[in-house]
Amino acid sequence: MSELTVDSTARQMAAAVRGREISARELLDLHLARIAERNPRLNAIVSLDEERARAGAVAADEATARGDALGPLHGLPFAFKDTHDVAGWRTTYGSPLFAEHVPDVDDLVVERIRAAGAVTIGKTNVPEFAAGSHTFNTVFGTTLNPVDPTRSAGGSSGGAASAVRAGMVPLADGSDTGGSLRNPASFCGVVGLRPSLGRVPSWPTDNYWETLSVGGPLARNVEDLALLLSVVAGPDPRVPTALGEPGSLFAPPLEADLDGLRVAVTIDLGGLLEVDGEVAGVLGEAASAFEAAGVTVEPAYPDLGLADDTFRTLRAWHFQASMGELLAAHPDSFKQSLAENIRAGEPLTGADVARAFRQRTTLAERMRLFFESYDVLLLPTSQVPPFPADQEFPRSINGRPVATYLDWMRSAYVITVTGCPAISVPAGETTDGLPVGVQMVAPFGADRRLLEIAAAFERARDGA
Repeated sequence: MSELTVDSTARQMAAAVRGREISARELLDLHLARIAERNPRLNAIVSLDEERARAGAVAADEATARGDALGPLHGLPFAFKDTHDVAGWRTTYGSPLFAEHVPDVDDLVVERIRAAGAVTIGKTNVPEFAAGSHTFNTVFGTTLNPVDPTRSAGGSSGGAASAVRAGMVPLADGSDTGGSLRNPASFCGVVGLRPSLGRVPSWPTDNYWETLSVGGPLARNVEDLALLLSVVAGPDPRVPTALGEPGSLFAPPLEADLDGLRVAVTIDLGGLLEVDGEVAGVLGEAASAFEAAGVTVEPAYPDLGLADDTFRTLRAWHFQASMGELLAAHPDSFKQSLAENIRAGEPLTGADVARAFRQRTTLAERMRLFFESYDVLLLPTSQVPPFPADQEFPRSINGRPVATYLDWMRSAYVITVTGCPAISVPAGETTDGLPVGVQMVAPFGADRRLLEIAAAFERARDGA
């Protein structure tokens, strides 16, 4: 048996299985032991099915023994986000209305990960219908932060980020509307990517043209994240909005350096954000790390003043369109904050939605022009460190009240409506030892370059 541990990289694990240094069954046993040790406290993985997982590992080993062509994730244990349908597996969306739901068809992202050889073990916990960046629901309860279990793991991919950081799985899939990949990555001290629109296509869907939510990967380091992106990215004939580059374009290694890089850094986007002082301090350290690596760093930011209204309008429109009838039929089966968000879409007119799309077009053009002068924008991922897990959302930032459960996520969702790729990379800690990530944003379509920059930053920071 190999000297691998559950804290080895996903690339090391996949190479060891391919090289027959460890079997898929042995690798699964290592992860099941870690799950048994940590999941009862953290509640990150739900609908765990050890029997089916073991059958999957046996099938993976048999494929290796036959000399079959092996996918890039062959033999790696995998738990899918509980908003992604996995055929034959309980998928609840974090809602009591779907507590016993078992879909018949895989989502496209699931289809691709399974085809790449991953061994399904269960699901990762989510907030109700993935709404909000704190992972709790009435079906499974609250997911806790593995760095400090009194704190939130973020959301909506909070179960995924917690499980990755705790070593219960080597990689995880997620999705991001207003920060659902980036915020939990920051809170748990892992890496999370919101790709360019169309990079990771979604199917089936009831609305191809709803372009706030995207799928993406989580991992403990940037090159592992690139490995998963290479599996889930790429066109599909069922998805007309998918970008055309193949997923293989994003596979590691990521060897580019930082020579000539132009970084714009902003703490608050010109007063648009209220940012906790310790988060701002970590952002300053990240900027200094770039400067120490010889990078040009300048204070600058694009004008994203239209982003708040744009995001909130389009989110409410989408929520009402997708869940309005369900809420009307089951008004007592939704958490209050989600019900309010769905109802916020009811009075919207066609003119309101048209205004939001015009504003989004303006924001995309502003970003295009901004990136003529800079290669990457550096700003906070989350405006706060991980907050207590018994709160739905932080009630204040720097002593100033937070009005709604969306306000503290503005640093993520104002980037959402630009359509640009954004990655959260661990950059430091608070004085209490809580993880803080920084957000790097690149021009639309420049996902590979963004990964290279993030990997180079990771190396520079680790070296420092």
